[in-house]
Amino acid sequence: MQYTVIIEKEAPTDWGAYVPDLPGCVAVGETREEVERLIREAIALHVRGMREDGESPPAPSSGAIVVEVAA
Repeated sequence: MQYTVIIEKEAPTDWGAYVPDLPGCVAVGETREEVERLIREAIALHVRGMREDGESPPAPSSGAIVVEVAA
């Protein structure tokens, strides 16, 4: 499955990431590379935990686009 991940720069040295289709699945890191690695691990743990609890992970339904506008 492919889930949409939103990555945001939180502060000069903090990055955050979350998965809209998996509420509560988040990660925070000091660099974008670190937060990307951590959110991949968080998704795997989140999905595994859902399965262990007898739940089916939701099908991906969120998406993202980049919109260009004149400054």
